[in-house]
Amino acid sequence: MNITDLIQMLGQNIWIYGGAFVLVLSILVFVHEWGHYIVARMCGVRVETFSIGFGKEIWGFTDKGGTHWKLSMIPLGGYVQLFGDTDPASSGHSDNVECDDGKSREMTEAEKKVAFFTKPLWQRAAVVLAGPAINYIFAIFLLAGLYVFHGKPVSPPAGAAIIGGSSAEKYGFQVHDYVVSIDGKAINSFGDVRREMMVALDEERHFVVKRDGELIDIYAKPERKNIEDRFGFKSSIGLLGLISAEQGILISEIKKIDGIEYSDPLLALAEIKNRIGTTFKISLGLSDDARVLIINPMADKNPELGSADNISEEALYLANIPAKSYAAHNAITAVQAATNEAYVMTRSSLEALWQMIVGTRSATELGGLIRIGAIAGDMAQQGVVPLILLMALLSINLGFINLLPIPLLDGGHLLFYFFEAILGRPIPEVAQDYAFKAGFIFLIGIMAFANLNDIYQIVSAKL
Repeated sequence: MNITDLIQMLGQNIWIYGGAFVLVLSILVFVHEWGHYIVARMCGVRVETFSIGFGKEIWGFTDKGGTHWKLSMIPLGGYVQLFGDTDPASSGHSDNVECDDGKSREMTEAEKKVAFFTKPLWQRAAVVLAGPAINYIFAIFLLAGLYVFHGKPVSPPAGAAIIGGSSAEKYGFQVHDYVVSIDGKAINSFGDVRREMMVALDEERHFVVKRDGELIDIYAKPERKNIEDRFGFKSSIGLLGLISAEQGILISEIKKIDGIEYSDPLLALAEIKNRIGTTFKISLGLSDDARVLIINPMADKNPELGSADNISEEALYLANIPAKSYAAHNAITAVQAATNEAYVMTRSSLEALWQMIVGTRSATELGGLIRIGAIAGDMAQQGVVPLILLMALLSINLGFINLLPIPLLDGGHLLFYFFEAILGRPIPEVAQDYAFKAGFIFLIGIMAFANLNDIYQIVSAKL
């Protein structure tokens, strides 16, 4: 693909991807800032401005409480300006009030009572914490709603097949092993196995598997793989080599059985029927690098094998248990499941971030706004449910990122409040000012790196 084709492709999809991105981001920003706003009002703080976006105002109004609500030109974030703060980031405060004639005057006692900086430490901390906290609450609400009305999709954490030559075969996994836990963490679905392997990379993990009713310990290192999606975005994962119960195989794709070539699918079908209920290897191609699977298909899971009118429609089911189910939830169990999902996602994000810091995972996997937009556009085309799932994931990530102890972020403010609580006095404003400037430079650098990296990976993959 040349540069002209690339530009044309982006132009054709800009409304889908751009529109989905702006919609998702605007909702999440509103939720985050509303958390700051509502707790500030509950604590008696006057809110000057509530903005979705930055830059020039497109539309706005002022409510009875004196808060100016507005939509701004650049839809890449938002802010809440609290009374008494010198800027939306609360990086400083002033007890002077700007007058309409451009002059300033000292705050009255009544105005000081509604200024953010005059509030007790616990109230200031509550206002700051409310933004990330409500992102988590919103994500749990979305997930719980899906679980109640749609059910939670669950694919059992069992290996319906094993990839030949993979870590799973090397370390002694067998077909139909049921993964109970990894490093002491309970595993409830095959998605949990994938998620644990994504952050494990090539580090050893302790697996507990159930085999024929017996619990067995396996210590295995997944194989580190570099993958690339259709946009060109690259990431690293750990590949164990277990195939989920959802996978089935078309007989026409099977070219070898235990190393013997079968050019006629009918002959391959006859051989498989003879071997049903035993463990053997199949090759999905004739080349040396063709995927080899170790399987043990069960007769009771393939009752109609050989009954199709056309051999191209014949499929072999690999699992010995139901491939997928939708777990029904009531409101209480749905909230519990959603809360656990938020916890697991946060833990995985922490592990991946630490791997980038220590260098075991490349920083080029850090995605920016372009990557988020690409994913949002794909989810929007797949339907409402995938888009809601993405929104929940991004809401958790937004809450997580804002809790990082980086000046300008909510976590940075909370860190200052922590030291204030210990010392009994605020950190000097000069020190805070230097910290906020350093934090600003750091965040701008990270954002520039992430977005330039997105552009580079897209262009390099398409040209």
